[in-house]
Amino acid sequence: MSELDELRQRRLRELQMMQQSREQLIQQQVQAQQIERQINLIMRQIMSPEARERLANIRMARPEFARQVEILLIQLYQGGRLTQLDDNQFKALLAKISGSRREPRIKLK
Repeated sequence: MSELDELRQRRLRELQMMQQSREQLIQQQVQAQQIERQINLIMRQIMSPEARERLANIRMARPEFARQVEILLIQLYQGGRLTQLDDNQFKALLAKISGSRREPRIKLK
């Protein structure tokens, strides 16, 4: 096999690996979108529109915290400990969750 043929074969393998990587990335993106749709569907089932709006506001400021809240709500829902959540109940739940967080104190001298 000539050197040119070897280079062609190597390049072909590289292109095939790149194509596989792209396909895997696309599959991961599709799975992430499906998960996001499922989460949104469950949130629509268990939260009032006002509570969902509050969660959306939280997501804008603290996306990681919003995801943790969504996971907690889904777990409570799937465990049968939560059926419907209005805005006041959601505020109370948020107070319980963030109550354990220590608030910074500013001292003026």
